[in-house]
Amino acid sequence: MIAEQGYLLRIMIGESDRREGKPLYEWIVLKAKAEGLAGATVFRGMMGFGASSRIHTSKILRLSEDLPILIEIVDVREKLETFIKLIDGSITSGLATLEKAEIHFYRSGNENDPESSAGG
Repeated sequence: MIAEQGYLLRIMIGESDRREGKPLYEWIVLKAKAEGLAGATVFRGMMGFGASSRIHTSKILRLSEDLPILIEIVDVREKLETFIKLIDGSITSGLATLEKAEIHFYRSGNENDPESSAGG
């Protein structure tokens, strides 16, 4: 169950960033799951730039470039703030934002899951 008033954590990193031998985005999602957060999604960007002002793009001649990665995680503010502190030292280059999110539903799609039933 997740509150109607939640928060959205957005973490922007590079595709080539790594932690513990795996892509950083994968490490973050697995850490979010281990911490019991409500859910996480990873998006791969086609183009972007960050603090370094270097353009990252998926254009055909630059396929090997470091593309932008966006990780979105939704939960209550307190859990997300704790999570940010947990992962902060592992992100050497990137950006994290936290904003209010109005949650309209949160379902697993599994009929046996009590949280997926009407009103639950």
